[in-house]
Amino acid sequence: MRKTMQPAVPGSADSVDAAALLQRHALAGHELLAGPGPLSAGNSGQANNVRVPGLRSLVEESWQRSVQFRANPDNPEAPLAMDQEELEEYRRQHPLATIMPVIHRLLVLPSHDSGLLVAVGDEVGRLLWVEGDAVTQRRAEGMMFVAGADWSEASVGTSAPGTALALGRSIQISGAEHYKRSVHPWSCTAVPFHDPDSGALLGVVDITGTESAVAPHTLSLVEATVAAAQAQLRVERLQLAAARQAAPARRRSAAAAGRTASAAGTGSLYRNSLQILGRDQALLSIEGRTVALSARHSEILALLSVHPDGLSAEELCTLLYPGEGTSMTLRPEMVRLRKVLQQLSPEAVPGSRPYRLPMDLMPDSGQVLNCLQRGAHRIALEIYRGAVLPRSEAPGIVELRDRVSSLLREAVLTDGSADALLKYAELPEAKDDVGVRIAALKLLPPRSPKRAALVADLERLETELSA
Repeated sequence: MRKTMQPAVPGSADSVDAAALLQRHALAGHELLAGPGPLSAGNSGQANNVRVPGLRSLVEESWQRSVQFRANPDNPEAPLAMDQEELEEYRRQHPLATIMPVIHRLLVLPSHDSGLLVAVGDEVGRLLWVEGDAVTQRRAEGMMFVAGADWSEASVGTSAPGTALALGRSIQISGAEHYKRSVHPWSCTAVPFHDPDSGALLGVVDITGTESAVAPHTLSLVEATVAAAQAQLRVERLQLAAARQAAPARRRSAAAAGRTASAAGTGSLYRNSLQILGRDQALLSIEGRTVALSARHSEILALLSVHPDGLSAEELCTLLYPGEGTSMTLRPEMVRLRKVLQQLSPEAVPGSRPYRLPMDLMPDSGQVLNCLQRGAHRIALEIYRGAVLPRSEAPGIVELRDRVSSLLREAVLTDGSADALLKYAELPEAKDDVGVRIAALKLLPPRSPKRAALVADLERLETELSA
C-alpha cells in the first residue's frame, strides 16, 4: 500500500493560540502594506528598518525586501518565466533532474490524496516541477503555482521557495505571512538544495498546502529528503568517475556519446561552471572534470560566458585587448583554447562566426549577480571570493569586475547587517573602505566587542589618508 502524508496532529492550546496570534499580526501588517506609510508597497525607498509589531523578524525582513523589489501584493498570480518548450529543455539539462526519482519516491508519492503539493525549483526561484494532490494542484493554478512560474522574492515577495533561496536555509511560511494576498490560504515549507561537492546553490524543494505543510515533522521530512537526494547525486557522480577511469582510452569517446544520450532523459550530473572570482587563472569545470586555464583563456571564456548569443571577432577583440587588438592576434589564441577544451570535453569547443559557447557555462560572477538580483546578498557575499580576474586589464573584464564589485557593495550597504558589512570589509578590495566600516559601526550594539577593533581600523585609515 502507498503511504500517505497525514495532517499534523493538533498541538497544545497554547501553540494554537500562538499561531493564531502570528496570523493576526501578519494581517495587521498587510494593512500597513495597503496604507500610505513607509512600508507601503509603493514606497520602496523607506521600507528598510520599518518594524511590523508581532511579525517574525525573518518575515519582516523579507517583506522589506519585497517592497524594495516593488513586488505587488495584490497581483494574484506569479509571472510565467518559461513556456512549455523552454521549460522541458531547461529541466532536462538541469542537475536536479537526476535526483527527481528520489524526490518522487520520498515526497511526491506520499503526497497524493493528502492535500499537499511538492515543488522543485531552480536556484533563482523558477519552479521546474510541481506535483502531488490533483485537487490541490488545480487550486494552486489560480495563483500560478505551476511549473515554469517565477516564485522568487523579487517576483512574488515572501514565500517559502523564494525566501529560502534568499536566506540560503530552510524556512516555513504560514498563511498571511506571505506577501501576496492570494497566497494567504496556503502554507509552505522549503529547503534549499546545495551541490554536495561544491556547495553551490542548485535549487529548492518545497511542500505547499494548508496547516499540515508547516508542521514540524514536515520540515524534518523535507530536510531528510534533500539530504538523501544530495547523497544520491554524489553516488551517481562517483559511479560516473569510476566508469571513466575504467574505460579504455579508445572507448571513452563512445562512452561519452552514450552518456550524452542517456543524460537527455535524466539530466546532467553537474552544473558546468567557470570560477573567475578572486583568481587570475580561471578554473573551468565541465561534467565533473576541472582544468586551470591560462590568463588569456580565462578572459576569453569569461567574456563568452556572459555573452551567450556570441561575439564577432571584432567585438571579442574590443573586449579582450586594451590596445589595438586584431583578429590576427585573436585567432591563434582561439586555436590554443580549442585544443584545451577538446581534451576536456569536445562538446565545449566554441563555435565561430560568431564566437559562441555551445553549452551553458555559469561563471561564479553570474551566480553573485543572480543572488543580488533576487535580494540574496548574504549568499552573494558567501560566493564572492574576490574581484573578477583581479589582474586582468581586458576592457570587458574590467567592466564586469567593476559591475559585480559595485553592485555587491551597494547591496551590502543598503540591506546588510553589521556581520555582513564586517565580512565584506575583510575583502581585499574593501581594505580601505571607510564607508563600509562606518556603516557597520552604526549597526553594532553599543557593548559589542567588535566595536573596538572597528574603531582602531577607522583610526588607522584616517591616519593613512591624512599622511
